[in-house]
Amino acid sequence: MHRVLIIGPCGSGKSTLARELSPRLGLPLVHMDQLGWKAGWIETEDDELHESLAAVLAQDEWLIEGNYGSLLAPRLARADTVIYLDFPIRLCLWRLARRILTHRGRSRPDMPEGCPERFDAAFFWYVMNWNSGPRPRTEARLAGYTGDLIRLTSPAMLADWRKANSLG
Repeated sequence: MHRVLIIGPCGSGKSTLARELSPRLGLPLVHMDQLGWKAGWIETEDDELHESLAAVLAQDEWLIEGNYGSLLAPRLARADTVIYLDFPIRLCLWRLARRILTHRGRSRPDMPEGCPERFDAAFFWYVMNWNSGPRPRTEARLAGYTGDLIRLTSPAMLADWRKANSLG
């Protein structure tokens, strides 16, 4: 694993897994949210986001976590491994609620400074509708992927994978 992509619904644990795997694999960690947002919850301009991502993808080694479906194709083209945390949406929503309570008013480690955690009804709605919108689009993009695809459908399955790979 030299170019690893971690994807899945919001709240599935992508950032947590990435922070764990990055040092164990010796790979530089890139959070898509740090590329996609600026302080004050200002979205990065498309040209700047594409340029930043292209610079990361040009490297020989990286671990990138985050969905950003419109930017999945170039990442898949370079990734040798995709870890897909395909967890139940109820679990992801619970984790999101817990994350908001835990980090409320502060920026999480996977976000830029100046983007404090907050409740966002539209964001929750997006996650609630993952199975009817983002999931089918993600599945379609993964259909042609030829690298190693590790699909984990539960936290227990993730724990077993960690143990089998001496990662936990």
